[in-house]
Amino acid sequence: MIGLAVTRQAIPVRVWCWPGNTADPALIRQVRDDMRDWALGKVIWVADRGFSSAGNRRYLQRGAGGYIIGEKLRSESPHVKAALSRQGRYQQVAGNLQVKEVRISDTDRFVICHNPDAAIRDAAIRDKLVAQLEETIAGSDQLSATKRAELRGKISMMPGLNRFLRLTPGGLLRADKAKIKAEANLDGKYLLRCSDPQLAAEDIATGYKQLLEVERGWRDMKQVLDLRPVYHRLEERIRAHVLLCWLALLLIRTAENATGQTWPAMRRELDRIHLGTFTGPAGTFRHRTELTKPARDLLAKLGIDPPGQIHQLTLGT
Repeated sequence: MIGLAVTRQAIPVRVWCWPGNTADPALIRQVRDDMRDWALGKVIWVADRGFSSAGNRRYLQRGAGGYIIGEKLRSESPHVKAALSRQGRYQQVAGNLQVKEVRISDTDRFVICHNPDAAIRDAAIRDKLVAQLEETIAGSDQLSATKRAELRGKISMMPGLNRFLRLTPGGLLRADKAKIKAEANLDGKYLLRCSDPQLAAEDIATGYKQLLEVERGWRDMKQVLDLRPVYHRLEERIRAHVLLCWLALLLIRTAENATGQTWPAMRRELDRIHLGTFTGPAGTFRHRTELTKPARDLLAKLGIDPPGQIHQLTLGT
């Protein structure tokens, strides 16, 4: 298991490695204790829904720390149910994101975030799943009880379809209209819990979106830098492999921030620089191709001197 600490500018400043069976509370504790050595004035920990247990929240608050944590909308938590049932207007913040703060606890603040574009996407996915479910159970009323039970078992192995399936008292299979309507109320929404009393609702929402930078770091580590598969057996070699990939990611993000371009775009442009070897009666020399203007601009923004035109010259005998 691998952990990253990322700044608001997407710079990966720390990396951790743990055995694959390490529990989440142990990860939280080590990361928090290690970051404490940096002597940061105020730390707000941002975590997804997998770290929302009461024990993890208490630990993150030690030493005057705070947290922004995602909550599971479909949980049976009374706080979640109360937050979703509260009325109120949304406030438009960064981009198309809308936020609404609800007060239901003396210790924590809850912010409901709504993304209209995500709501359209969620509705389309749900309509597709419901249509697939209705097609699957069509004609099931004519089946025997045993065959319907077999079909019910098959659907139970499909979480997307099983969520909207209802079994009538007579044992018939139906699409759950009430569940579908309840799910529609969650389209494009996610719920955040925050312990800091001073952060604005907008800062809570945008702070949580910083997790996207961590996810982008993971994608680049795995797809661009080929973090996996790891062909190592010894622990120290695995850690060294991860560390090298992290250093490469650090260089990529530094270059992206300096140029305002993505690494794939920069790499495509810089890969056009070649070194040709020319041989004749007078000798052999190696000559660089002409730099394009985008390549010169990239090197200038990165503070890198362009490579010389002549790299090697050997006179003939």
